[in-house]
Amino acid sequence: MKKRSLLGKAPAAPYLVWSVLFIIAPLLFVAYYAFTDKDGNFTTANFGSLATAEYAEIFLRSACFAFLATVICLVIAYPVAYYISKTQPRTQKILMVLVMLPMWMNFLIRTYSWMAILEDTGLLNTALSYIGLGPYHMINTSGAVILGMVYNFLPYMILPIYTSLSKLDPRLVEASADLGCNSARTLFHVILPLSRSGVISGITMVFVPSISTFYISQKLGGGKFDLIGDTIERQFQTAYNYNLGSAISFVLMILIILSMTVMNRFGEEEGGMVA
Repeated sequence: MKKRSLLGKAPAAPYLVWSVLFIIAPLLFVAYYAFTDKDGNFTTANFGSLATAEYAEIFLRSACFAFLATVICLVIAYPVAYYISKTQPRTQKILMVLVMLPMWMNFLIRTYSWMAILEDTGLLNTALSYIGLGPYHMINTSGAVILGMVYNFLPYMILPIYTSLSKLDPRLVEASADLGCNSARTLFHVILPLSRSGVISGITMVFVPSISTFYISQKLGGGKFDLIGDTIERQFQTAYNYNLGSAISFVLMILIILSMTVMNRFGEEEGGMVA
């Protein structure tokens, strides 16, 4: 029996090794630096340094930007995912490839492309000038940062919602119509509740990278909007204060875990878990 149990666990060995090396070990390093000073002595002063109005503003700004980006992604993604789920299987495959196509390009290239589009002399303002509009100052604004988040993370919202909708039993929609529900009532009382697990997964998959991003805010925001990711990167790359940077990372990690726990609770109520 022992030999069989060991053989049964053998396929999981690579995953366990991967988890230890690239998940557990980095988290332990972050925790170690967060609770020590430059001499390696235990301290909580790094977290005390975060109890200032400056860091509170950074955390609040990051949360607001991530929230707005998530809401916009949800508003765009749900109709798109619903439309795709109602097309023929062959068409669904083509449309999903088109949704994922931008993700095949490097993240940096995609962000640089939006810089070229949004600049005062960029493609969008050039096109607007031909019809007598603009130019409008769009680059280095909060709107440009949120737009960059939406563009880069929108597929992460579409995919789980599409998966939930594609698995939806069409007989339930037909039954709703037979019982006298119009399209709006069917949407809000049948389709939306049954696809809530996909919506929750999409919200988590967009909110988490949005609140921790830094490159988008630097390039599309011109460094005017300091987010959590920018602050962490600065502590490691410029200030060389690994202890403070780790403390900020630790706080961010706790916030992300809490948000995922809340989302998982909602997912469990519908019989599903957030991926």
